[in-house]
Amino acid sequence: MQIYNTLTKSKQTFKPLEEGKVKMYVCGPTVYNLIHIGNARPMMVFDTVRRYMEYKGYEVNYVSNFTDVDDKIIKAANEEGVDPSVISERYIEECKKDMASLNVKPATTHPKATEEIDGMLEMIQTLIEKGYAYVAKDGTVYYSTRKFKDYGKLSHKNLDDLQGGMRSLLVSGEDQKEDPLDFVLWKPKKEGEPFWVSPWCEGRPGWHIECSVMSRKYLGEEIDIHRTE
Repeated sequence: MQIYNTLTKSKQTFKPLEEGKVKMYVCGPTVYNLIHIGNARPMMVFDTVRRYMEYKGYEVNYVSNFTDVDDKIIKAANEEGVDPSVISERYIEECKKDMASLNVKPATTHPKATEEIDGMLEMIQTLIEKGYAYVAKDGTVYYSTRKFKDYGKLSHKNLDDLQGGMRSLLVSGEDQKEDPLDFVLWKPKKEGEPFWVSPWCEGRPGWHIECSVMSRKYLGEEIDIHRTE
């Protein structure tokens, strides 16, 4: 069996890290509304991949998360005058119904971002200590893209090419970044938003850190197949 490797831009014979077992992580939906065709496509594609792997005799550990804290969820909650968890739980259940109607099997594990905050705090602290992340004055924590020499390797982009297309920091309101391409790992709360206590500020995670933590917790340091947004 051959699978296309994004890194090498070629098809390669599939050989799992552990013989007879496949570890697969697929970034799941942000649950602020009913799923759309863009959400359904990866669900169906990787359900097919999972079924085929199982047909070939592999034991598949398939993890796909629900992003249940996000600006869109908070916006929908404010519009309805309810707690954000009401919105996320409603659409998690609706998503599961739609998956069942599409004959998509549930993943081995469907973790929720809000249940993995401790792991996110730990990983962010480790990145700060290793010099890959830094804390701004308001408590926002950013990942320093230029500290990771292979950043962009998977997408076959280099940082200087990406730099040219960035908006002005002043326009985007992110002038406290050390580099325009740095991204948020932890952000301060706004009035009325859900938050968690951290060493840097009361706030919530940026979505980049979420899947990293959930993938490592449920699948380990290395995995065989990864699909992200």
